Amino acid sequence: MMDTIRLGKSGPEVCGMGFGAMPLSLRRRPAEDMAIAVLIQAIDAGITFIDTADAYCIDETDKHHNERLIAKALSGFASDVKNLVIATKGGFIRPSRQWVRNSHPGHLRDTIRESYLALGGKRPISLWQHHAPDPEVPVEVSLAVAATAVKEGLIRHVGVSNYSVPLIERARNVIEIVSVQNQYSPWHRKPEADGVISYCEREGITFIPWSPLGGDTRSKHLGEYDILTTLAREKNASPHQIVLAWVRSKSPCILPIPGSTRPEHVIDNVAALNIMLSVDEIRRIDTAIPA
Repeated sequence: MMDTIRLGKSGPEVCGMGFGAMPLSLRRRPAEDMAIAVLIQAIDAGITFIDTADAYCIDETDKHHNERLIAKALSGFASDVKNLVIATKGGFIRPSRQWVRNSHPGHLRDTIRESYLALGGKRPISLWQHHAPDPEVPVEVSLAVAATAVKEGLIRHVGVSNYSVPLIERARNVIEIVSVQNQYSPWHRKPEADGVISYCEREGITFIPWSPLGGDTRSKHLGEYDILTTLAREKNASPHQIVLAWVRSKSPCILPIPGSTRPEHVIDNVAALNIMLSVDEIRRIDTAIPA
């Protein structure tokens, strides 16, 4: 039976390996038929958690591209996908291909409804996450918009992204938070140092690391790290699988969401669920790859 993880204390149970759909909609995105093939492969491989965002697009004229792409892929899917969790985010805009924070209530209200419609408009958004704190808007104001959307039936569960522990606690005073999505990989270990992972584990919140393979550029060169290739040979695995196994080893509350633009890479990532690292092997990776 495939490893599973529950989203927070009240959310659904999903496969222990998710899929990050962002690469399918940015500037170097694949052709639409290839992107849809990747999404279908993810579902066929047993993945039940797909991460997206309203701002996964080229610019503001392309807003909600990733969400619409996922909805199109699902519309042609023959089997039942009711248990599939689509997690989207809101709080960024993309003027001139930049990433600009915008959590003003009016914008969040509009983009939540637009995300709901882009994803099909037939059932509540499984998980909506506030994409990042906005220095111009208190998190209480941003999360109040999400709380209202839950009451309106647009959203089922709420999470946050790029949040510190103090901000997570403030958000939880407004509404139940089932997930925290921050950057985390062997090369970026801030969530270990700032206590976010330990806080999530202690409080029953799912931690979703973005860029778990170190980012698009680094993930193409994992074979250049001796420790990863050595362990990969020993375990008949790929360096990518070793990194994902390392990420998962850090806490039972962690749900990695590696992205890909090729179906075969999705299969490789899911197979990382079968890789187990010893305490010594984890320590060797920690030592060989400085954060």
